[in-house]
Amino acid sequence: MNDVIKVQGFTNETLDWKAWLDVVKVDTATPQQIEVLEMSHPKAKESDYYLLLAHQPAILKQRSEAYNAIMYAPGGLARADRELGALTVSRINGCVYCASVHAQRFEQLAKESVTVTQVFEDPHTAGTSERQKAIVQFSIRLTQEPGQIGPADIQVLKDVGMTDAEVLDLLHASAIFAWANRLMLNLGEPVPPAQ
Repeated sequence: MNDVIKVQGFTNETLDWKAWLDVVKVDTATPQQIEVLEMSHPKAKESDYYLLLAHQPAILKQRSEAYNAIMYAPGGLARADRELGALTVSRINGCVYCASVHAQRFEQLAKESVTVTQVFEDPHTAGTSERQKAIVQFSIRLTQEPGQIGPADIQVLKDVGMTDAEVLDLLHASAIFAWANRLMLNLGEPVPPAQ
């Protein structure tokens, strides 16, 4: 693993997350809840986040199917670029937990951590290439001014070599974190690793 980064309250460390509401107990969960937990994430049965959302299994199913298709679908935008969009949105929204998860994933996929440090320090100036800078700037604008995105914003992405499919993938990856961050920020809190 890369060195631990801690900047302005953000980190690439593995954090836990504690729900503020009661979570579903796996040993008393309904078959529908177990089914959706198993399809959502390999560690969903151990995660307060998924165990909380499992109170509404139909909604969690829709969320997990959309999230998994957006973040893990083959083809289109490179996974590292999707993770950079998710990381940037999470940093802008102040979601320490999501930022840590997607910082780690970006580092694993991109094989570098300089960009993570830059996003944590000041996302408005982050990026080690023109492509990264375009991804970060688009993700910031989509988060802060979603109603202001227009053809010029899309053209910047195309100017750094993105195809229409890649632009759409970036839009999906960045946009779903408006939802993901708000769930994390308003239903619980990150827990730092034991020292």
